[in-house]
Amino acid sequence: MEPDIAFIARLIGDHARARMLTALMGGKALTATELALEAEITSQTASSHLAKLVAGDILRMRKQGRHKYFQLSGQHIAQLLEQLLTISANFPTSTISTGPSDQRLRKARICYDHLAGEAGVALYDALSDNGYIIAQASDTLLTAQGQTFFTNLGADFNALNKNKRPLCKACLDWSERRDHLAGSLGQWIINDILARKWAEKDLDSRAITFSKQGMVFFIKHYQLSSRLLSA
Repeated sequence: MEPDIAFIARLIGDHARARMLTALMGGKALTATELALEAEITSQTASSHLAKLVAGDILRMRKQGRHKYFQLSGQHIAQLLEQLLTISANFPTSTISTGPSDQRLRKARICYDHLAGEAGVALYDALSDNGYIIAQASDTLLTAQGQTFFTNLGADFNALNKNKRPLCKACLDWSERRDHLAGSLGQWIINDILARKWAEKDLDSRAITFSKQGMVFFIKHYQLSSRLLSA
């Protein structure tokens, strides 16, 4: 049987389901009640939508105690949604402002499990300029120099290379329309930023908020342009 693109399109294309999926792009597991509030629908309607998304392998559901939590089924779904956000921003005309209107989201946000927005693109550019990553055809590769750089920062490549997903992957940024870094290394970077308390996840959105000192450390750590401070 051939793959049924129309089936997936119908699952994602419903307005309420699309809003719930976008809410899950932050990487956090959310309850049906939280997703119903996000989509502005009743809990009963949300449950019906969520059952379809789980059955279609768009979402996975986890039980913990009395609660059920929903997450995107994987990075491949997050990447698809990010690409759809990018495409949809071009309609109905190309004069539409790209990306979110919320400046916090434009500056730094989570794209499922890695850093996006102005900060994410600036990071990708700096890693490329310093020879730590290189673009080769449609792939982004970590160089030997880059592996040394990240090893010195504390990255464990024995653990990272055990992951089935790519170590590095370019992800087209929704707002900036340029690449940011995904893959297991991209996930390590955002986890390291949060562990060092340079930034915090917002409670009500995908935004990542850097403290002033945290942004200074981030820029110095990854040899970024200081222009990001005033962005």
